[in-house]
Amino acid sequence: MQPESKKLLTDMHEAAVAIQQFANGKTLSDLQRDDLLRSGIYFKFVIIGEALSQLRQREPDVADKISESPRIIGFRNQVTHGYGQLDDEITWRIVELKLPILIKELEELLRL
Repeated sequence: MQPESKKLLTDMHEAAVAIQQFANGKTLSDLQRDDLLRSGIYFKFVIIGEALSQLRQREPDVADKISESPRIIGFRNQVTHGYGQLDDEITWRIVELKLPILIKELEELLRL
């Protein structure tokens, strides 16, 4: 794996762990009410999606080892370009159900 690819994976992992930390002890209603929480979570999702998009260009075989990578990149695009259409309930389900899977996959790729 190229050093830049490892950096992108590390950036993704750090952003995903940060989202988990932000969300720890919080609820969907906290996300809906707390602009700082919303901003932090959505920004970190942008980092994850952008890093994955760059990884896909550099080493598609590595990016393909991340399940749902096209959906992750698509979510980044929605946050960035379609922010007015975001659904906090879907985002919260992603945080609760999909993010732990992504973190595990990243840790396996990084051998953490």
